[in-house]
Amino acid sequence: MSTLDPRSVAGPRRGGIALGITLTLLAVTGCTGERQADPAALAPASSSPAGEVTVPASPDASAPGPLVPTGTPEVVASGFTTPWSVAFVGETALVSQRDTGEILEITDGGTRIVGEVPDLAARGEGGLLGIAHADGYLYTYVTIPGGNRVMRFPLEGTPGSFALGAAQTVFDGIPSANIHNGGRIAFGPDDQLYITAGDATDPDTAQDPNTLGGKILRVTPEGEVPADNPFPGSPVWSLGHRNPQGIGWDAAGTMYASEFGQDTWDELNIIEPGANYGWPEVEGIGGQAGFVDPVQQWAPADASPSGLVVVDGSVIIANLRGQRLRVVPTADPSSAQEFFVGDFGRLRDAVVSPSGDLWFVTSDTDRAGGSDDEILRVPLAAG
Repeated sequence: MSTLDPRSVAGPRRGGIALGITLTLLAVTGCTGERQADPAALAPASSSPAGEVTVPASPDASAPGPLVPTGTPEVVASGFTTPWSVAFVGETALVSQRDTGEILEITDGGTRIVGEVPDLAARGEGGLLGIAHADGYLYTYVTIPGGNRVMRFPLEGTPGSFALGAAQTVFDGIPSANIHNGGRIAFGPDDQLYITAGDATDPDTAQDPNTLGGKILRVTPEGEVPADNPFPGSPVWSLGHRNPQGIGWDAAGTMYASEFGQDTWDELNIIEPGANYGWPEVEGIGGQAGFVDPVQQWAPADASPSGLVVVDGSVIIANLRGQRLRVVPTADPSSAQEFFVGDFGRLRDAVVSPSGDLWFVTSDTDRAGGSDDEILRVPLAAG
């Protein structure tokens, strides 16, 4: 088992060329076995890459109750095929469809096609995945022949007549596979672009600093490496991930990420720059020096967490296999609540609309018998 010394890192090259990163690996001693969840350990102390122990702050008892769904969800729009991500442009919602490569706009009359991404290689979990909007561009995470890339398109026109301009490659060379394909993109409170990259079925890459697989990446809106990234010249923000598919930030700037485990534990992590989250050496809470433990974990049958949103004291996670929305209070992650268990099938994404409602996305058309996917909304209230 190894941990990273981020003292010597050369710059990456875009366009699929390998990153020229040199890191010193420090050997440490420890068991690679996993242990059963201990309710008292669901918000454990964590270790930085340098081995320094950080104890999470005690919950603030005076903080307001977390926001939770309240009432009966109603359908916003239906008739989707493998919808994956929702991004708002003002009051207008845009939706990505994984297998068709289409960007759809939700209108008063239903949906309309805004455009299609080029060079799509939709297979398995790959295709048109996460989308995000910033500064007049629509950013997309797309599987192409030979890998994944982030592209952006000038968003032209006005609501009801949006169109995509010419594609521009922002960042590429991210490994792809039928599974463990990552795919979420989002702009953080620092206005930088964060990208989740799965291990693409090669677990060892998650611990290899010379690859992009099994990482959360951070680049500028133009795809360059920010000067304050933890490994100089590298887009890697954190490593040791299997298949992260949800990212979000609270009002204080704390970053959360959901992650698919293998067959033991799915995770919710607090992401720190340069930290190592253990895969494949550790799955779930391992308590091993050099690796950061999750603040919550669940059996995959109850979770398989994909998209998430962080809002007013709550991390709200859409779960696929678990077929539920899960609300994790940021003040006390051990006191999670579950909503709509089994009511709407597999759930892919969760976002908050400009009006403050929670929107969530179903994901059943890529499974036998699934003929229609929809987006639903439900009010949020302190609970």
